[in-house]
Amino acid sequence: VQLQASGGGLVQAGGSLTLSCAASGINFRINDMAWYRQAPGKQRELVATITRGENTDYADSVKGRFTISRDNAKNWAYLQMNSLKPEDTAVYYCKAAIVYRGMYDLWGQGTQVTVSS
Repeated sequence: VQLQASGGGLVQAGGSLTLSCAASGINFRINDMAWYRQAPGKQRELVATITRGENTDYADSVKGRFTISRDNAKNWAYLQMNSLKPEDTAVYYCKAAIVYRGMYDLWGQGTQVTVSS
């Protein structure tokens, strides 16, 4: 099973971006999915989570601006980011709880989001 994140880029403050996370492989199931981010010199932090039943939770810093969603049929997750701020600049990572020959967390490669002021 592989996890691929995409959609990052450079945007002005106040702008929007949508990140995508695609899981590929065969005969697997995904439970929770999540987006994390890591800014330079800082620890990786949890941004948003979504259960298979589409219950969501957000970090206080992004509530009301970011929306996490998923497509269980396609094994994709999304992060819609609106009203972006310079402090949202970071490498964003997706994580999926995989059920395949056991259970384990799978991380995608990061995608860079840069918000200019």
